Amino acid sequence: MLPFSGSWSDLAPGLESKLFGRASVHHLRARDHLFHIGDAGDGFYRLEKGFLTVILISPEGQERILAILTPGAVVGDLSIVDGLPRSASAVALTECELLFVSRKVFERCASNHPEIYPYLVKMLAARLREADDLIATLAFLSLRGRVIRALLEFAKTVGQKMGKEIIIPRTIGQQDVASMAGVARENVNRVLSDLQRKKIMTKTAKYYRIEDKPRLEQELSAEIFRR
Repeated sequence: MLPFSGSWSDLAPGLESKLFGRASVHHLRARDHLFHIGDAGDGFYRLEKGFLTVILISPEGQERILAILTPGAVVGDLSIVDGLPRSASAVALTECELLFVSRKVFERCASNHPEIYPYLVKMLAARLREADDLIATLAFLSLRGRVIRALLEFAKTVGQKMGKEIIIPRTIGQQDVASMAGVARENVNRVLSDLQRKKIMTKTAKYYRIEDKPRLEQELSAEIFRR
């Protein structure tokens, strides 16, 4: 997963208020699209509440989740650099609340406060490093390892700790895990069945339950070593 570093949260308070002070508020229901690939890049959003996914879709219609955005993250900010159409789709994983800053508002703010540009450059550089990590994952990690890594990422972002266990709600389905891992859904089912057999996790109609996160992490390490 590409976690999309940067949230403008380290902006000086006065500068942050100038950038977001008049931002419009947008609400999404779970599975609503914020924007589609190819839509006009007219500004960017900051996620205030909920979880949002950034998705690529192949010509055959297969989805690949690039990132899960958590509150404070920004999305669509490439548009304020080049003004080109959206390069990916953004879809709500849960109910979401976002602030929208148009390209015109950003340009006006940056014209008066050029010190904003180093923040943008730093954020985009972090994204590039994370993209390198994602490419390495796809190139060198086994199919099983990619599924386990996706489960750990969902546990980190949307999981709820219940003692030593972590609950992933079944609003996250096998197709979501498959989309993040970049594998077929049938492969996800086989990996989940193996993890259940080893009593590392269980699945019910309501949730996935990771019973032993350290062992799941060991399973991932073993896959990396095997490669």
